[in-house]
Amino acid sequence: MKTIQFREAICQAMSEEMRRDETIYLMGEEVAEYNGAYKASKGMLDEFGDKRVIDTPISELGFAGIGVGSTMTGNRPIIEFMTFNFALVGIDQIINNAAKIRQMSGGQFPCPIVFRGPTASAGQLAATHSQAFESWYANCPGLKVIVPSNPYDAKGLLKSAIRDEDPVIFMESEQMYGDKGEVPEGEYTLPIGVADIKREGKDVTIVSFGKIIKVANEAAETLSKEGVECEIIDLRTIRPMDYEAIFNSVKKTNRLVILEESWPFGNISTEITYQVQNQIFDFLDAPIEKINTADTPAPYSPVLLAEWLPNSDDVIKAVKKVMYMT
Repeated sequence: MKTIQFREAICQAMSEEMRRDETIYLMGEEVAEYNGAYKASKGMLDEFGDKRVIDTPISELGFAGIGVGSTMTGNRPIIEFMTFNFALVGIDQIINNAAKIRQMSGGQFPCPIVFRGPTASAGQLAATHSQAFESWYANCPGLKVIVPSNPYDAKGLLKSAIRDEDPVIFMESEQMYGDKGEVPEGEYTLPIGVADIKREGKDVTIVSFGKIIKVANEAAETLSKEGVECEIIDLRTIRPMDYEAIFNSVKKTNRLVILEESWPFGNISTEITYQVQNQIFDFLDAPIEKINTADTPAPYSPVLLAEWLPNSDDVIKAVKKVMYMT
């Protein structure tokens, strides 16, 4: 095992797959000459050349469409958005073409494409650059949605996403690119649609994903000192979702808290809440608690932003509430 940064794990995954399959290419803003906006494609232009690592104009709709079209001629593109906030410009290509072309062509055209880049807040980037889009894309049949929380998962899941025959939305975070973690030096992949238990516990299940799972870990450490052992499930994949992993944990702990960096209306935690109460209601010893951002656009002020985002105190309060400790 070798300790590397999240950005290096992304770069390794793309590079290894491009060495394996010459139909794979990377395209997006600043991915080539600048080595990636977050240096996630560092060195790839030198290795693969400008036919396979392609800088684009600021035209997300254009290069997303080129990527989708190229899958129909046998290519397997990786499309990088500098942020998924910018993907709103190209969302028509993702939703109306990438997600639907297999069905609309009667199976004649699979669409093996990965759209990747950062999602959600990243400090003082204000309202138009701090939005979480996981639930938006997960709402669309035909798309797979992955949100890793660490370098190991990121590399293994990105390699699987690149090999997948369906379009995959692969969401990262600007605030995770410098995170370090152990990654095997040899070949490995991780299965799409399988959650991971990041911390075992017997008292409360906490479900989360992406960078905000760090908040869950921080809260769990504090609660452990008070004798409360939380089980933390990292979804890793939003669609398809590993409901069984959630159900099995809740059957053990009988309590559920869901932590998600997203607005509270119509999100992933809402879907999980429905499925748990619908499928295993009798195992619940308390109402489900979900923790989200405030129901407003993200503020720019760091003081207001701290209030807008969920924190470990919010998780601790929710855990104590479902345990009837308050």
